[in-house]
Formats: sequence, structure tokens, C-alpha cells
Amino acid sequence: MQSIYAFVQSKNTDLDKEEKFLSASMENMYNLYLNLLSLLVEVQKVAEQQQRLSQKKYLATKEEKNPVRKFVDHPVLQKLTNDNILAEKLANRKLSWELDEEYVKIIYRAIVESELYKEYIADGNSDFKEDKKFLIRLYQKVIAPNDKLYEYIEDKKLTWIDDLPLVNTLLVKMMKKLKPDSPEDYFHPSLFKDEDDKVFASELFKKTVLNDEKILQAIEGKTPNWDTDRIAELDAILLKMAICEFLKFPSIPVKVTINEYLEIAKEYSTPKSSIFINGILDKLVKEYQANNSLNKSGRGLM
Repeated sequence: MQSIYAFVQSKNTDLDKEEKFLSASMENMYNLYLNLLSLLVEVQKVAEQQQRLSQKKYLATKEEKNPVRKFVDHPVLQKLTNDNILAEKLANRKLSWELDEEYVKIIYRAIVESELYKEYIADGNSDFKEDKKFLIRLYQKVIAPNDKLYEYIEDKKLTWIDDLPLVNTLLVKMMKKLKPDSPEDYFHPSLFKDEDDKVFASELFKKTVLNDEKILQAIEGKTPNWDTDRIAELDAILLKMAICEFLKFPSIPVKVTINEYLEIAKEYSTPKSSIFINGILDKLVKEYQANNSLNKSGRGLM
């Protein structure tokens, strides 16, 4: 959607250039995922460093001399800290918090000041399930909503802000399913399910753009109260993408297509856009079914 919108706005005719940007932005989404994993590692390092500094104080208190290492030794944080695959990927992609360590310290302070952290440290009991539950809640309630982290992400990469909810959801999902004996590469799923998954994004982009005129004709007459040139540009793009899926992607169920674009409309367009888009798509599906234009193959695709 973003790539098609950028292509239309720029009045660009270089389809290959925009397709490359689409590919790069998807790869950058994976960089965001790695960066957030790395943030947890850096927070653990700061926590350990602070404990060492406190122990070296000339007038260190009893608590400072013998600090509670529950957070520093947290099993999930330790797994990430000792994750050689993560370290290698970060190095290869030149991803680091070294020049942005002030953000790591801000996140660390927010963690230490949170009631979640205080309750966790005060609780002498510890097991993998409870430790994991704490870290998930900490990420959801303290780390992910942090304004300064949002500021960092917004400044770092143009596309990261839109990717953030999806990446946060994935990261939490990964932590929830983590087990004590999970393999070394557990936190490193592939960006794409398979090659077909990767090709789909490129094909949807190209087919929507190249069939623009034909798809626009399908929309005309389905909006009695609106001329096609008065439809909000983003809504028009979402309609075109959905229609393209109807006609050019036989393996995608109609209901899946409609639901996906309604969700995107709710997130990115006007409050009434999803109702508007749903009405047009519903009319089109009935028309396509009546004249057998829907070339859907497989069970459950209608």
C-alpha cells in the first residue's frame, strides 16, 4: 500500500525503482526486529554494569555490595546476550546501539522505576515461566510504549514506525512460545515463510499498478454518491489492491482479501473508510460471482 501510494504521489514511471524500495523496506522491518532484540541485550548489559559500579562504591550499602541479580541473570535476557547468531546478524547488518546508548539508559531507568520491576526484584521466587511472564509484561507495559523509544525509531528509519506494531507483536509472540530448551536459532525465524511469500509482495505491487486502468473501470458505477476522482486516494489504492487480489491471485480466499483490506483501512484511512470499502467490495464480489469472473481455486476460497 505504501509503495503504491508513493508511486502515485511521485508520479513516477520507474516501476523497478519503487519495487526495489518495497523490497528494501521489508528487509528493514527485519532490521527493526533485530534492533529490538538487541535493545534487550543492551539493557541487560547496563543493568550488570550498574551493579558492578555500585559494588565498587567506597561507602556501598549492604544491598549494593550484594545486589539482587534476578534481572541481570534473567534466563531470556541471558539467552539473548549469549546468542551468537544475533551478534553475527547485528554485525553483518551494521546494527548497533553504540551511538544511541542514551536511549538504552532511558529505557533502563524506566524499567528500574516501574512497579513491575520493583515487584519482580522483591519476589524471592524464580522459575522460567514466571520470569518469562515478567519480561513479556515489562516489554508490553514499559519498553514498547516508551515515548523516547518511539522517537528513536521514528528518526532512525522512515518505514519503521509503521512496522513497529507488527514487530512488537512478533517479539512478544516469540517470547511467549520460548522454552528452556528452545534451539539456539529460536529467535531467528525467516522474514518470509517461503519464496512464494516474498514473490507475492512484489507481484501484488506490480499487478495493481499495471492494471490500474482496468481496475478503475471496475470501481466506476459502484459508488453512486461519489465520482471515482472524489474517492480518498488511500481508499482508492486499497480498493485497487483488493480487486487485484480478487482477479489476479486465485489462491487467496475472497473473505481473506476483504478482511485484510478492511483492517488496513481502519488503521490508515478515515473512520468510515472500512464501511465504504466493504460496500464496494461486496458489490463487486456478487457481480464477479454472477458472471464467473472470480477464478478462485481450492476449497474455502469463496
